[in-house]
Formats: sequence, structure tokens, C-alpha cells
Amino acid sequence: MDADLPLLVAALRDAGADAEPVFWDDPDVDWAAFDLAVIRSTWDYSWRTAEFVAWAERCAALTRLANPVDVVRWNTDKRYLGELVRRGVPAVPTRYFAPGDTPELPADREYVIKPTAGAGARFAARYRADEHDTALRHLARMHGDGLTAMVQPYLANIDVTGERAVLFCGGRYLHAIRKAAVLESGVAYDADKVPHPSLEPWEPTAAELDVAARALAAVPCAPELLYARVDLVDGDDGQPCVMELELVEPNLFLSAAHPASVPVVAEAIVEAAAGVTR
Repeated sequence: MDADLPLLVAALRDAGADAEPVFWDDPDVDWAAFDLAVIRSTWDYSWRTAEFVAWAERCAALTRLANPVDVVRWNTDKRYLGELVRRGVPAVPTRYFAPGDTPELPADREYVIKPTAGAGARFAARYRADEHDTALRHLARMHGDGLTAMVQPYLANIDVTGERAVLFCGGRYLHAIRKAAVLESGVAYDADKVPHPSLEPWEPTAAELDVAARALAAVPCAPELLYARVDLVDGDDGQPCVMELELVEPNLFLSAAHPASVPVVAEAIVEAAAGVTR
């Protein structure tokens, strides 16, 4: 459930906008009737990525879509992490294994396996080096479902400094949060997980803001982003690096940590609907 949605709808209506929450896959929605379609909590898209991207393309042909469809297409596949690295942005080292590939798993450290299209830690798990056979079964399940797998080192600093999310709205810094590590050792990939444990407001460091800005600057085909979330962790060197770049349907953590940001986001949406640029 998106706890932010009713807050945003109420704030938009208070601002004079005719805001209507609808389901992205409702065939009866007339997208051309809207000045702006804002993707919010389409959290089932990772199960139906191709269908979701096809919808985004149709919607963008009928109205203004936020974020833009080119960004949606790029950001729904986490192979973008490799592109960020090629553009000089520090990010969690990642290898990709599509169905039919022979996976290579770390033999000297903990690591994480998850799909390139996922949300809420779906199909994600943390493994020790001696859990090779269990990890291979995980990969086989994902490949059997047609999913491409990501293998990343488990960055142990996350157990100390947590994961930070730096959020932007209308091209400006909005707020930040910190949460504890999501993946625990020994928890199966198909077990239910708490996606945002120990959530708290956070004041980002200069280094975190710098990495976040560099990540957003590296996004291709993105002349404007209504909203953006850059998820950061500390690498083995203790410096922040990008874990994920959330440009499609990020939780903005308004109700949980930053209710004062609700009118700011509402104002940015109204301006976007009116075609106002900052």
C-alpha cells in the first residue's frame, strides 16, 4: 500500500488540481484526458516489465508522462548500473547472468543475487561463499522464469552505516532517509522481507550529494525528471556508491519520514502539468 498517495492527492486538490488516482493497467482509463500522468506506486511492474514499458509508451503518446518514457525504459532494467560505472559514477560492482549463461560466483566473500527487474527485494538474497549450491538453485529458478540475474559483492559497511536514499523533486534536492540493511544472512530469496527497516530521516553528507548529482547527470535521455531517488551505500573504501537509481516509481517516504515535503512535491506536479520548468 502506498501511504504517500492519499497525502499527495489531497495536497494536489488543495492546490486546485483535479487529481485522480488510477491503475496503470486499467483499460478504461482515458490517458489523453489528463494534462499529466505521474507514475507513483506501480509496484507490480517488476513482474510484468515488458507489459509496463509498453503501457508507458502508449501513455506517453497520449499525454505528458512523468518520468519520461525513455527514462522508464532505461531504468526498469538494472543493467543501467554498468552504464553509470562507464560514465564514471561510483556504483556497486555488478555482473549479469542471463538465462543460458554460466554463472561465476564469488568464492572469497559474501554476495547478493537479485534480478535486473525487481522491487521490494523480490527474488533477492544474500549468500556466504560456502552457500554455492543454494545460490545456484536460486539462479536456476530465476533463469527458469526468464529473469536475468545480478551478482554483487555484499558490502559489509551497510551493516554499520545503512543504506541512504537521497531524493530530488523538480530538479532540486528534496530530503533523504536512512534505513538498515534489508537482506539478512540465511533468509531465502522467496521469503517475505521488510523493504525499509529502521527508517529514519537523514542529513546527507557532501559526498553523498555529490555522488547522487553525478548519477542523475549520467542518466541518458533525461532532459527533465519530476522525481528521482538515489540509493547509496558505502563501498569497501568507505565512500558512498550507487546501489540503485529509482526513477520509475520510488517510495518518496513522505508519510513515514518527511510529511513536510508533501506540498513541495504537489507544487512540482502542478507545475509539471502546466508545463512550467524551473
